[in-house]
Formats: sequence, C-alpha cells, structure tokens
Amino acid sequence: MKNHTPLFLLYILLLLCFYGQASYAKDNPDSTAIKIKSAFKGKLTFSGFAEAYYGYDFGKPQNGNRPDFIYSHNRNNEVNLNLIYAKLNYSASHLRANLALMYGTYANANLAAEPFPLRYIFEANIGFRLSKKKDLWLDGGIFPSHIGFESAISKDCWTLTRSIMAENTPYFETGAKLSYTSDNGKLFASVLLLNGWQRIQRIKGNSLPSFGWQVTYKPNTVFSLNSSTFFGANQPDADRKMRYYHNFYGVIQPIDQFGITVGMDFGAEQKNVAGKKYNLWYSPAVLVRYIPTAKVAMAARYEYYNDVAGVVISTATLNGFQTHGVSANLDINILKNLLWRIEGKGYFSKNKVFQLHGKPSSKNYAITTSLAMSF
Repeated sequence: MKNHTPLFLLYILLLLCFYGQASYAKDNPDSTAIKIKSAFKGKLTFSGFAEAYYGYDFGKPQNGNRPDFIYSHNRNNEVNLNLIYAKLNYSASHLRANLALMYGTYANANLAAEPFPLRYIFEANIGFRLSKKKDLWLDGGIFPSHIGFESAISKDCWTLTRSIMAENTPYFETGAKLSYTSDNGKLFASVLLLNGWQRIQRIKGNSLPSFGWQVTYKPNTVFSLNSSTFFGANQPDADRKMRYYHNFYGVIQPIDQFGITVGMDFGAEQKNVAGKKYNLWYSPAVLVRYIPTAKVAMAARYEYYNDVAGVVISTATLNGFQTHGVSANLDINILKNLLWRIEGKGYFSKNKVFQLHGKPSSKNYAITTSLAMSF
C-alpha cells in the first residue's frame, strides 16, 4: 500500500501553525507575536467538493476508458468519483495560502506523469502582497491553470463535461505568479514563471522554464474578455521544440438568466529542434446557457478541434484530428449545495478515429450524469 503520511502531516502542520499563531497572540497580548498577527490577521476556512458520475460511451471501449483525449469524466459504464477534494484557505490583508488534496479519476488521468506523493495535490500555494495600497501579489506553488474558461471543478462550468480544448490544455500549473487587480476590479493582469505545460515537476532533462501571462478585462457586469498565453518547451533540452499557445475568450451575459461564451485557442510548436517551421492547431468553441428558474439550468456547446499534425492529439491518420463536437446538458439544483446534471455529447471527425459498435468510426456518442456536492 502506498504511504499517504506526508500529505496528511502537511495538513496537520498547517492547522497547528494557524492555531498556534492565534493562541499565542491571545495569551501574550503584549508580545511581538500579537504585532505580527495584527499585520497579517486573517481567516482560515475549510471547504470541499465531491462529484460522483456515470458515463456511457456508445462505442463500448474495451479498456473502460473514453477516447484518449478525454481526461475528466473519462471512465465508461461505471459509477466512479471524478473529483473529491478538501481545501484549507488562509486569507489576510498581506498573506494568503491554499492547500487542497484530491482523489478521483480526474487525478488518476491528469497527474499520471507525476511522482506518487504529488498526484493527489489539487492546489498548494502561498502568496504575499507587495503593496500596501495596491492589489499586487506574488504567489508561488501549484495553481489552477491560467488558460481557458473551464476548470476541473465541474460545478463552476456551464457544461457537465469539458470541451476538447479544455481537456488538452493545462488544468493546473506550478511556478511563480505576479498578479495585479485594479482598484475598481475591472482589470486583472498576471505574468507567470512555470515548470512547464501542465507539470508539477519539470520534465527530466529540460533546463528551460516556461512563461505565461493573462489579462482579464470586465468593463461591466454584462461583458468580459480574457487573453492568456503560454510559451515554453515540453521536451528535454536535446529534443527541445518551442511551443506557443494563446487562449482568448469573451463572455456576454446581458441578464442573469442568459449568457454566451465564445472562445478561440491557437497553438504552434516547432516541427524540428531549432527549426523555423511549425505545426499548428486551433480550436473554437461557443457555449450558451439559459437559467429559467433558480433550480434549473440548461446549456449547449458547439466546438471544433483541428490538429492535423497530431501535436496534442495523435491519431496516425491522414487528416489527423479534425473533429466537431456538440453537447447539451440539464442541471437541477436539488439543494443549495447539491447539483444533479445530465449531458449528451457527440463527436464527428473527418477520419475514423473512434470506435462505434466494435468498428472504426468517424462518430462517437456518449451520455454522462453526475451528482456534485460542495461545502
């Protein structure tokens, strides 16, 4: 059996630190500790999320997994946990920290390349405010990705399952982040120094860090724009091929009950080491959501993914991966913190890159349902 002791000890250590700080300051009101506490007085909160799901792929994959480019809700014809996590958050005027541990098929699929102790870390970071008057922070650790409008936490997404573009861009990243939020909250900007493309540990033999930036502008409650970029290498130095990736999306929500998200991703990677030619791929997506009542929500998505060279999704076919996708889902808020969802999805590819009824097919159909609880 694997040893989970280091992760649980880290949790206990954090709890003791926060409790000890508060207790010592209370018992020693004239001490230096209370002065330190007053500068970094904050709040410790505990939260969690759990999602159970069942998915049925009409292609009936023999290995129990949905197509290789799907990493979230990826098990077929079985009830399983996609993601369950417990999180500690410490927030003060000049200091903040997060620690979240997870388990589920999401963790198994997305962190398979990481060493065992790191596979169950959903988030682990600490940050320090650099300015007394401005919202300027320097954070370091493991973060949710700065790329895309979808996250691993399904309840925060309009659709039950993720788009192809979200599944094949980083869900998480590790490094340092310098971020700024304007006084009116309309502008957010950050620059990042990263260990790589969805990596906790940098790839062995790769000495080059990766970089990124993000700019989000929300002029009002109706409209928002986001631009995120990544550039770096995803191979050891001897086989280094530079990758450049840009994610852009806008959200229009004229009323609380209706919204539209439009996204466009574009990537380029060198064909050869130090080469001047690039393999290109891109993916547009459109999502529409309607909320007729406080208990019910509906959403639909159209997407297209074009990766002819197979940089991200390899198929060994003449036309690579050129696939349209459509999905529709229904959400029912059973309780304030309990959400039931059901979604139907179809993929339609230029080549026979799927399986349907035991034979190669250009089409794939699936239905997924989930029950998610948050606290």
